[in-house]
Formats: sequence, structure tokens, C-alpha cells
Amino acid sequence: MMKTADTIKETREILKPYRKGKIALVPTMGYLHEGHMALVAKAREQADFVALSLFVNPLQFGPDEDLETYPRDLERDLKICEENGVDFVFHPSEEEMYPKTPELQISLASMSSILDGVKRPGHFEGVVTVVNKLFNIIKPDFAIFGEKDRQQLMIIQRMAEDFNHDLEIIGVPTARESDGLAKSSRNVNLTDVEREEAPAIHQALEIGRNLVQEGETDIESVKERIEMHVMDHTSGVIDDLQIFTHPDLNIIQTVSTDVIIFIAVKFERVRLIDNMLVIIND
Repeated sequence: MMKTADTIKETREILKPYRKGKIALVPTMGYLHEGHMALVAKAREQADFVALSLFVNPLQFGPDEDLETYPRDLERDLKICEENGVDFVFHPSEEEMYPKTPELQISLASMSSILDGVKRPGHFEGVVTVVNKLFNIIKPDFAIFGEKDRQQLMIIQRMAEDFNHDLEIIGVPTARESDGLAKSSRNVNLTDVEREEAPAIHQALEIGRNLVQEGETDIESVKERIEMHVMDHTSGVIDDLQIFTHPDLNIIQTVSTDVIIFIAVKFERVRLIDNMLVIIND
């Protein structure tokens, strides 16, 4: 039977007997979907005991972002977790996680000076603060994250390394709808028309990937083709479009090695992100 707790003290008590085996943690902000369940499935492959956290972390939202409109449904999420074999759910309140305003936060260097680190000031500092707390509370052997938030994944991997967390960070490929749209809790905030348009984001990334793999080396030319597709097929506005080397996230003008294409598109009530790793053919 699945166990749940909303306090740190109870969580630690519940987990004590399971520390003889391997524990995997799936950190989430809730409103679970098939993408989260893919993370749960990977966690089950890796560990004897699967823990999942449900917490909409206010520290990673800016003043004009969607903290208040971010979808929440605890009863629904707990049912989904039980149906998918999650062993334990930690669903703390904001007061439980932050009884006092955090005096100390992790300061990030170069990895947060690009992409969402620039577009959403303080976002990644909030992410690594809450993830660091979750690692200390749960003490997992594995932590599972989706590659849709690839910059976040890379920052968390670096944080775990720098702070000597005794665990393995595992990335899971982006789960997608049948039309290619990356699964996201925020998709529920798209209008019907926007939902029809949104698959063009993934299509644009595929266009960029194909151009690079066919020999196009000029970054600006690739970005122009991606922009053109999004502008022609959606009512959204491109909020960010960048191409960096993989895995170092170096800025480049011409392609000579594997790259990642990152994109963010703003619709009326939601900002969607996606990315694509492009392996250069030998």
C-alpha cells in the first residue's frame, strides 16, 4: 500500500526501514501526466523503493510568472501515483519546506547565465535550493529527471557533484504526445487553438536538426528556419531560441560538434519549452 506524508519528520520515519535497499526519488510539481510516469518507470527499474515528491516550489517562480495558475490537484495526483506503483509520496506545504524565508541560497555561475537563467532570473537558484532540500530529506540513491528541462537537468547534475550528494542523477527522454508536443503540466493552460498549433514547436526543432545533419553549419541560418516555422504555424511568440554545444553549453557561431537546440515559445497564458540534441554524423 502506498504511503504518504506531508512533514519532513514523518517522511524520515517512513523511509528508515527502506534504506537497506535502494531508493529512487522523482521530484515533481504535481499535476502528473504520462511524462512523469515515464520517470516513475525508470525509477522502478533502478531501485527497490520509489519515492515521489509533489511540491509547487514558489522560489522558482518570478513575480510575473504562473505560480498562482499552475495546475494543482493533490487527490488526482495521489490516485495516479498509486495506480502506477509509487511506494511513497511526499507532499509538503510551503510552510513545511520553508518555515522561514531561506537565508542561504545556492548561487549559480555560468550554467545559469544562459537560456532560462537569463529569461527567468532566480529560477534556477530556486530549483537547486528545493532539490538540495529534497535530496537531504529523502536521501535517495537515484534521482530521476526529464530531459525536456535539459538545462535544469544539467544544473542539478552539477549541483549534486559540487555538493557531494551520494546519488546518481538519471535523465529520461522527453515524453511526447502523438503529435510531437512535449508533455507538460502547463499544456492544460493552452487554448484549443493553441493546442492545435503547439506541435509546430517540435516540428521546428526537427527542421533544425535535419538542416544541421544535412551539413548546414551556420547557426543563424538554422535559427532563421526554426523561427520561420514557428511564426508561420503558431500564434505564439518565440521567447528564446539558442544553439549550444553538447555537453558543455558553449556559445558557437558555426556547428562543428554535437549541439542542443533550445526553444521557448510564449502563448497567451503559458510558456512552453522544448529542446533537441543533434548528433553530428561522422
